[in-house]
Order: sequence, then structure tokens, then C-alpha cells
Amino acid sequence: MVFIPFQTILVAIDESDVSEKAFDSAKELSKALSAKLMIVHVLDPHNSRCPKPLYSYSKSESLLIDQDIRERYEQEWASFVSYYESLLKQKNDEAIAAGIDADFLQPNGSPGSTLCEVAKTANANLMVIGSHQRRGMAEIMLGSTSNYITHYAPCSVMVVSANDREVSDTEASEISTNRDAAVG
Repeated sequence: MVFIPFQTILVAIDESDVSEKAFDSAKELSKALSAKLMIVHVLDPHNSRCPKPLYSYSKSESLLIDQDIRERYEQEWASFVSYYESLLKQKNDEAIAAGIDADFLQPNGSPGSTLCEVAKTANANLMVIGSHQRRGMAEIMLGSTSNYITHYAPCSVMVVSANDREVSDTEASEISTNRDAAVG
């Protein structure tokens, strides 16, 4: 009996360049291993693009949400959700066009813990994430989703660095030839 280590690969995406690298890596792994690809974007209420509710206060200091303000917030939220849903659909279509069994999901929550929960629920064997490589105060203030995931994921984790360079087709061919020569 042959053990295939990665049957379901979860990739976390957003609109960043490192996310694109993580997606490409997950897509190639899924194709090579005939694994299912689960593409996930977490709707994070702390994301700078996330709309914030607008409140007004009456003289009695009680919280009042005006109907117009609530409707504007709901429209902004729907636009926010739609933006990332279209990104997910685009990535899903790209994976399917490459012959990969793919699906996508867009839960709400804190990215690190939500991605770990999705990985557990989906029985993912590998999670692929990009690292923005924040350091110092930026990591303290913004947190590090990749750091959280490497500590709490219920499966193996592959972290794609923003500094990883892409390999040209010629270099990939040379690597493959050299690998085959070393094995043979």
C-alpha cells in the first residue's frame, strides 16, 4: 500500500504578491500529487480594507445606528466580501483549468485560528501560506499569521517567503536533469 502524504492541500490567499507565490506553489504541488486544493481567504475584521461601522451618539449617550448609515455599511461590507469572493473564484477557475480538483471557502474571523480550524475541518494534510516577513514592531502590532499557523496548525505547513525567487523554465529543466542524473 502506498501512502500519499498530501491528499488535501489548503492554501491561504489574499491580494499580496507573496500570496500569489503561495498559491502557485500549492497549485503545482496539488497537480503533482493529484491532491485536492482548498483555496481559502479569511474575512478579517481587522483588515485595513474591511469597512468599519459608523456610529452616532444621541444626547443620552446611547448608541444609535441610523438607517442610512447601516445601509451604507452593509453595502460596503457586501463590496468587501464580493472583492475577495471574485479573487477566490478566479484562483479556483485557474486551478480547475490546470486539471486540479479545487474548491474555495471564505470564512469570517481571525486569520490564524480560522485557517487552522478550516484545515482541521477539511482534513487538510498540508497548509501553504505566504509570509510577509514582518519583523519587530510590525509583527507585534500586526501579528504574524504564518507564525501562528506554524505553531497551531493541525497538519504540515509550508511557508512561502516573500524573498523566494522564481526559477525560470531553463533553470527548472536543469534542476530536473541534474536530479534525474543523480538518481539514475
